[in-house]
Amino acid sequence: MLIKFVEISNFRKLLSVRIDLTAKQSLFVGANNSGKSSAMLALRRFLVPRKCPFELHDITLCHWPAIDRIGQNWIDAKQADELVELTLEPWLSLLPTLDLWLDVDAGEMHHVRDLIPTLDWEGGLLGVRLRYEPADLGNLYKDFLASVADAHALRVAATQAHAAKIAADGQETPQPKLTLWPSTLVDYLSRRLPKSFTIRAFTLDPSQLRSPLNGQARPQLLPAASLSLEGEPFKGLVRIHDIPAQRGFGEEAPRDEDEDAPAGAPGSRLSSQLRSYYSKHLDPSKGPDVKDLGALQAIEAAQDAFDLKLTESFEAAFSEVEGMGYPGVTDPKPKVSTRLKAIDGLNHSSAVTFVVDVAPAAGEAAVPVLRLPENNNGLGYQNLISMIFRLMSFRDSWMRVGKAGSADPTAVIEPLHLVLVEEPEAHLHAQVQQVFINKAYEVLRAHPDLKNTALRRTQLVVSTHSSHVAHEVPYECLRYFRRLPAGMAAPIPVSTVINLSDVFGADKETARFVTRYLRAQHADLFFADAAILVEGPAERMIVPNFIRQKFAALSKSYVTLLEIGGSHAHRLRPLIDHLGLLTLIITDLDSLAVGTTTAAPPAPGAGQTTNNTSLQVWVPAEAGVDALWAATPAQRTIEADQLYAVRAAYQMPVQVVLPGAAAPATAYPYTFEDALAFENLTFFAALEGTGLIAKFRGAIAAGGGTAAIGQAMFDALRTGKKAEFALDVLDAEGFETLTVPGYIAEGLTWLQERLKKKQIEILPPVAGGVA
Repeated sequence: MLIKFVEISNFRKLLSVRIDLTAKQSLFVGANNSGKSSAMLALRRFLVPRKCPFELHDITLCHWPAIDRIGQNWIDAKQADELVELTLEPWLSLLPTLDLWLDVDAGEMHHVRDLIPTLDWEGGLLGVRLRYEPADLGNLYKDFLASVADAHALRVAATQAHAAKIAADGQETPQPKLTLWPSTLVDYLSRRLPKSFTIRAFTLDPSQLRSPLNGQARPQLLPAASLSLEGEPFKGLVRIHDIPAQRGFGEEAPRDEDEDAPAGAPGSRLSSQLRSYYSKHLDPSKGPDVKDLGALQAIEAAQDAFDLKLTESFEAAFSEVEGMGYPGVTDPKPKVSTRLKAIDGLNHSSAVTFVVDVAPAAGEAAVPVLRLPENNNGLGYQNLISMIFRLMSFRDSWMRVGKAGSADPTAVIEPLHLVLVEEPEAHLHAQVQQVFINKAYEVLRAHPDLKNTALRRTQLVVSTHSSHVAHEVPYECLRYFRRLPAGMAAPIPVSTVINLSDVFGADKETARFVTRYLRAQHADLFFADAAILVEGPAERMIVPNFIRQKFAALSKSYVTLLEIGGSHAHRLRPLIDHLGLLTLIITDLDSLAVGTTTAAPPAPGAGQTTNNTSLQVWVPAEAGVDALWAATPAQRTIEADQLYAVRAAYQMPVQVVLPGAAAPATAYPYTFEDALAFENLTFFAALEGTGLIAKFRGAIAAGGGTAAIGQAMFDALRTGKKAEFALDVLDAEGFETLTVPGYIAEGLTWLQERLKKKQIEILPPVAGGVA
């Protein structure tokens, strides 16, 4: 048995999404504000509501006007003295829901006997809807109208008081503004939501299950009169633990007295977690057995010795009290005694310390032991130790290890364990992030009864902003959250969730290449607002400086830049298409001599073709050099939707004025380096340096026209060191005065303008309806 997927509706930005879960670990990735945290919060709100109650803002904002209309209809009916039919029908499309779908084997049906939808169900998918709805519509109706009436009475009283003041003063003054609660039903719920609403569960029909359409889930409709399930539907079926993002390191947290809370409540230090873990699994005073007798005897002996010492110490003090007439003959006599508990030794802030290595001084035989309290250790180590310890505690709590099992020997271990972890990368070094995500699941399964069994499953769900974490798991574990602006899928900004398990289909070679490449590059494709794919090291070093100096808006956006040649950039296409990631490809023309596979300087009308696979098969999907030059900006762009587009930028013919010439001439650059030189001839003609710099300077000095200079630069580039060239250019005096090559400037301008549109949360309307 496992959780196959969940469908979340009407919860914050998640208007209607399906999130598939893998059998072991699932990773939520996506740019900031894309809905990852909303998904984790929805799981906690619905599955552990006692510890994570709902708030008004959990209801998707676009539904607030409809809720207010329900309240206004109640007010209008009351004023007209009309009867109101109280039904959930107008609420159904507005209420937050979570549909949890289990995949149950036929041999596990006894676990879900209370959830079986029909008598002919024999295993497979089984769904339960959790819906946050009014607990009692009649009470909500009466309480809301009573509160509205009270507010109205206060407003009337305020108006009368103001009129009386005018009459007494004889001076007309405007009535002060007065806003009273509640003004609307939403306003009423802002204070009374937890008291007015509750979570109810309903069985779903697997035969009515529909696949998402255009990235939006289509949960089945339930009649308003559907009967809810009694009790907690997942009790005894799913054990849920979570580690939230805010863990409060460096601050002392109050002691957690909740016996049902997992060891290590949010914000607690490791010492607090140790106390909780000890109390639940190790405390010898709880259900002692033979192994605990020695500890109990030692505690009692210490208690007797301490009692004797206390009696001696307080004897003089009690004698003074007796001198004041107490106790009398019939009064009880005071006595001081102790009640020691083993856990008391952990109830202080220095219960956990870290030993510091000390080098012995000259002639010193023994090395002193120095200890630091836990809050003096680095936040990264505190976070790592805390998370690992909490995962251990979750596992042992689920498996009823130690005293947790003896407390209730009849307790049934749930067949499913769902663990939620938010942003494990906080304060952690990149390598530690990679180690954690690789080992976390192993920690959750490190129990003898969990080895090589499918009878009890653990499913780990992690949300992250770290590329180091994301690249350590296979693509089938990734769930990409993409934000959509208002007007694209709903009147407000919402999110969609993309399952990356089939991003490369059966093409295992491409999947292997992309996985290894992105891991080596530590690329931020899963978290960026846009991507720039560049040809080589020179572009990778120089283009970011162009952006910082000449494209201010673009420099403030979250853009990831990847160095991947034109022969490989197209292999990222399946991934970029799935992510819907705005992308600019800055690549080279790579012209070939006619009828050969030999590189040659580009020449117009010569029938040349390009050796650049990305230009041939991706965008603009042209092989001829003349056709590539003739392609319009629209033809060099793939427009998928209002957010996703791909633009190719490559060398185009440029008009240049050679040193000593009066009229401009046309140059045909072959690659980035000669394009940069052609558009900055004066700069490179005077630039001191060796290698390619010297050869470019010599080619410009030799002259002979743009074709001759281009040929000389082409020959130099065949054997030149491009990375060294880029470093020399970056280090040159006056680098900031360089003109950005035209094809790159055009591409960066396009990307900057598209990002400005993408950052606008409301799309403009288009002819025929909503954009």
